[in-house]
Amino acid sequence: MDYKQMAQEILRHVGGIENISFMTNCATRLRLNFKDESKVDLEAVKQVSGVVGAVKKAGQYQIIIGTDVGRVLNEINQLGTITGESSGHEKKESPVNRLMSVIAGIFAPIIPALTAGGMVKVVLTLLVFAGLVSKESQTYYVMNFIADAVFYFLPVLVAMSTAGKLKCNMYLAGVIGAVLLHPNFVALTGAGEPVTFIGLPLTLISYGSSVIPAILAVWLMSVVEPLADRISPKPIKFLAKPLITLLVVSPVTLIVLGPLGYTIGTGIAAGADYLNRNVSWLVPTLMGAFMPLLVLTGMHWSFTPIIVQSYASYGCEAVMGPGSFVSNICQGAASLAVALKTKNKETRQVATSAGITALLGVTEPAMFGVTLKLKRPLYAVMIGGACGGLYAGINGVVRYTSGTPGLASFAIFIGENPMNLAHAFISVGIGFVITFVLTWILGFEEAAPAKTVKKEAAELVRKVEIVSPAEGQLIGLAQVKDETLASGILGKGAAVIPASGSVLSPVNGKVISVFPTRHAVGIVDENGVELLIHIGIDTVKLEGRYFTAHVKEGDMVKIGDLLVEFDPRAVTAEGYDTTITLLITNSQEFLDVLPAKAGPIKAGQTILTVV
Repeated sequence: MDYKQMAQEILRHVGGIENISFMTNCATRLRLNFKDESKVDLEAVKQVSGVVGAVKKAGQYQIIIGTDVGRVLNEINQLGTITGESSGHEKKESPVNRLMSVIAGIFAPIIPALTAGGMVKVVLTLLVFAGLVSKESQTYYVMNFIADAVFYFLPVLVAMSTAGKLKCNMYLAGVIGAVLLHPNFVALTGAGEPVTFIGLPLTLISYGSSVIPAILAVWLMSVVEPLADRISPKPIKFLAKPLITLLVVSPVTLIVLGPLGYTIGTGIAAGADYLNRNVSWLVPTLMGAFMPLLVLTGMHWSFTPIIVQSYASYGCEAVMGPGSFVSNICQGAASLAVALKTKNKETRQVATSAGITALLGVTEPAMFGVTLKLKRPLYAVMIGGACGGLYAGINGVVRYTSGTPGLASFAIFIGENPMNLAHAFISVGIGFVITFVLTWILGFEEAAPAKTVKKEAAELVRKVEIVSPAEGQLIGLAQVKDETLASGILGKGAAVIPASGSVLSPVNGKVISVFPTRHAVGIVDENGVELLIHIGIDTVKLEGRYFTAHVKEGDMVKIGDLLVEFDPRAVTAEGYDTTITLLITNSQEFLDVLPAKAGPIKAGQTILTVV
């Protein structure tokens, strides 16, 4: 997979990196907000190779890629800088959508830290069970406070991530979060004596592991910081702006917002605890049933504050963990049932792959490619999820840390109660069996077998000749001195060592892309054959020097039309190979791509035959 090309294609369909106001990722998705949504072509994004799907949920765009999402994010970051500044064209969001977007933006970046802290606790528990570490040992003591550090310093993490979402100074926000945890303030809290600030009483509260106070503090900061910017004299703005912000936000937080947030947070945790103690079966049942719909609408993010607060207060949570775990496994069960029952070879391949990845915790391919698409399997997932969630709830299953809910993550259920893990296994087994059986019984409507479609396609495009874009020496693709191009990962093809710097169109068709560096052009011909004409090896590093494009995206071209001119001597003098590679990027849609015999070739002579 060419992650750089994928990143470029995604950016091309969303208005470029300059149109992105916020970007992060979860386990399988890019999550983005845009300055001008009118520039976003979601349908075109879905067609990008490597993209599983794309949706807009709760005011945020999500591009589903899979477990390689981190690589795509890195490539996008290397293509430019996200300014986060508004263009003035943002579409107004409803209050609910804005709230969901803010919650997602706050908690998604800190989930890896929470997962790390929780997994250290799990490892420590396993070491104690195995008798390798004693609770009285210094090793236990050190590992325990390493794990606790993540939760104790949550106000700092939450403050910084909230600042990123609300477009404040992240580091100043981190300082405000740290004010709540300063050792001197903690000492005052422990002493229990009345404390005042400019005559106003401070409520002495331990803010370690709290969430809401930091969010409220940074919300106030998002109001104060712009005001401080406006009233600060220009010569000393770099001093006055942070000074005013810190001196206003910190006291107000300690006096008003901190106690308010603490009360809200403890209320949320108490509410979750009440449900767990009195109707423990209810929430896991509902989560198991409706998790697919919550994920589709983005509403699952609304539970994140409750989950984080439960971890901080009780060291575990049962609001989402058990139900979502069962639901994910049910997605895998439904997909595997479809794979076994279907007569469509293509559906079987997709469902098998999606089923396995869902069992491992990545459900997007199963949800978007199988269950949601076929509908009835989704009903089976919801019923099976409800049954498994009901069992988990009745038996008080909890998870002790966050993690991708899948078979590889059962460790998140390991705690001091050994039966917790056993009941988690049983609940998953119940969900799997019921979902599999119901999917088989309910059945599904499927399209015609893929082989028929391919046969028709082969008849329509029985033989398409692609001509050489330049005069020179024809060589096989394997001889190209670039591993990516030569391997055929990007498609089958051939290459020409050019005798001149003129690159001509090899087909009649439409230009679908011209790279900014002008060293590559994409064309789709009249028969749907997609071509990439790549000039030189690593010539992208020349940043367009010595290359002149004579076409632009959207132009219609005929065989022999001039696409690009370049200076072969100058390119060679810079130390780059000038070989022109011609690739059929959708080779998998055809029976074969046959190259002509290697040797001298003129522009306009057949170089490839697509059948």
